[in-house]
Amino acid sequence: MKKVVRIGSRESKLAVWQAEHVAHMIEQAHPEIEVQIITMKTTGDRILDRNLDQVGGKGLFVKELDIALMEKRTDLSVHSLKDMPMEVPETLPILAYSKREDPRDVILFRKGIDTVKVIGSSSRRRQVQLEKLYPDCTFTGMRGNVQTRLRKLEEGMCDATVLAMAGLKRLGMESAAGRILDPEEVIPAAGQGILAVQGRAGEDYYYLDCIMDQDGQTAALAERAFVRALDGGCSSPIAAYAQIADGQVILSGLYYNEETGSYIVGKKQGPEKEAERIGRTLAAELKERFEVRG
Repeated sequence: MKKVVRIGSRESKLAVWQAEHVAHMIEQAHPEIEVQIITMKTTGDRILDRNLDQVGGKGLFVKELDIALMEKRTDLSVHSLKDMPMEVPETLPILAYSKREDPRDVILFRKGIDTVKVIGSSSRRRQVQLEKLYPDCTFTGMRGNVQTRLRKLEEGMCDATVLAMAGLKRLGMESAAGRILDPEEVIPAAGQGILAVQGRAGEDYYYLDCIMDQDGQTAALAERAFVRALDGGCSSPIAAYAQIADGQVILSGLYYNEETGSYIVGKKQGPEKEAERIGRTLAAELKERFEVRG
């Protein structure tokens, strides 16, 4: 008899792809295991007409999955790391971080559009950075999964929208990208492109050895430490992107000041074993720069 492992996933096409990707890796590396995927609709998936900060934050995307884990109806949850709250319960830790997919944001344009006047995005992180690239544009809120946003785009809700390239690549839709935004132009969300596998504390998850990627974990720790130090939730336009090379972390961060309505960016480099300290230090330095300005 094979050991059965149940993965909890949101119902969207992308979320299911991500769960199936993790399931395939586990079954390939551990043939003694059979993986089952259990999908569920989260509160965050149901509420699409309001920004997340108005209805409870990113926790709405994990609430039902967390409950299923605690009640032992599932053994694991697979998330896009960028959709996870900064504070994770000690009883439901992140057990593995995947190899990072393309972390960049991309702009998708409505067919037949020559001039972009309205960009559909509910992400303030994206809005404040895109205002410099498209100063004559206005923004309208847009939430939902990839297919929902593309439908709204083609229905004329806006002239362009912004998505993560990682999601498009995972769905085989990268050809839809109209303009790829370099991280120097638009810093990605913390954790963008990384999958997080969550489980219950104190249990044996030996089979996740095939998922864990050291560079993915290091980048995740640096980026999330930066955002956490700035108290950044889903409503705060804070961004962080870490590159790992030759044992070093090179962290780019964006800090937005609510009082002034402006933002600054900065970089910090150091040994990868000090990833979280680098994140906290860069956050403190950017806050101090604003205070000096004031």
